[in-house]
Amino acid sequence: MSGLPPGRMREASIDVGAIEANVRHFRRLTDAEVIAVVKADGYGHGAARSARAALAGGASRLGVADVGEALALRRAGIMAPILAWLHAPGASFVEAAGAGVELGISSFDQLLAAAAAASGDHPVVVHLKLETGLSRNGIAPADHRVVFAEAARLERIGRIRVDGLFSHLSNTSLADDRAALGVFLAAVSAAEAAGLRPRMRHIAATHAAIALPETRLGCVRIGIGIYGLSPFGDRSSADLGLRPAMTLRAAVAAVRRVPAGTGVSYGYDHRTDRETTLALVPLGYADGVPRQASGRGPVHIGGQTVTVAGRIAMDQFVVDVGDHPVAVGDEVVLFGDPTLGAPAADDWAAAAGTVNYEIVTRIGARVDRREVAG
Repeated sequence: MSGLPPGRMREASIDVGAIEANVRHFRRLTDAEVIAVVKADGYGHGAARSARAALAGGASRLGVADVGEALALRRAGIMAPILAWLHAPGASFVEAAGAGVELGISSFDQLLAAAAAASGDHPVVVHLKLETGLSRNGIAPADHRVVFAEAARLERIGRIRVDGLFSHLSNTSLADDRAALGVFLAAVSAAEAAGLRPRMRHIAATHAAIALPETRLGCVRIGIGIYGLSPFGDRSSADLGLRPAMTLRAAVAAVRRVPAGTGVSYGYDHRTDRETTLALVPLGYADGVPRQASGRGPVHIGGQTVTVAGRIAMDQFVVDVGDHPVAVGDEVVLFGDPTLGAPAADDWAAAAGTVNYEIVTRIGARVDRREVAG
């Protein structure tokens, strides 16, 4: 029978103990300050619960994409330092400044907007984001001199405090990341020459924090790793000493015995080749189960692993379990911790032609989250 609470047909259980342990692991591995990235609702795990677990594991601060995410954490009672780095054109930072949210600054205009949000004797804390080759947001090298000079001036008059300089790597190759690190360190020197003395420098996310120790710089931003997933195609979570925090499961909603030649789901992409048993799983692409994994996504059911039979629909999909005994209410695990026998999020990523980041982040709102402390 299913391990789900009575009356619940689908859930994602979130092991906050795993998140806490994973952060401790990165603290030991990198000997660096950890910024725990909880953007996108904690990569689908729940931002507030992930933040609390990460802080308990030794993270010193949190990272999110936008100010709205930061303010939601404040409303949840989380008062640790929070950095937000992606902003709408012309955004006002008054509310963020009032809540003590630190701002990632990617342009001269954003710098002025941050300074304008300062109140009284409370400068706005900023981290200047530098473009080092990823071609996304960040202050372009041609603009470094003017932005650094203005940041130093605004700091002298008490409007801002530059606490950090940061960037992001492409993870293309070690050579590419080392080249970006060189651009970053040159910019750090230019900022110091302009009179800035930021306490923090951070360019390494999970991939570089593990693979390229010279990028750690005393502070690392860990996203996918704190949820126990690997950023590498050739190394598993277990290889990295990490525990996956999310297990996605459902209870079998229907079972039917069918003859050979029975069509399954839309388009009859799958037809049974023998008399067999079909089990209906109440999860679909509206819940974040990728339709691209139709016919390929693995599930663990009744002690065996089978793949989706036919197309994944909006709310459900079917698995062909053969002659294996399966009953309504039995547990179906789509992914979780493979050391415990579950398929991995990586397996679904491979089946859908994507990355494990997307698999966990896209799990929809109607999938109940249940917090567990493993």
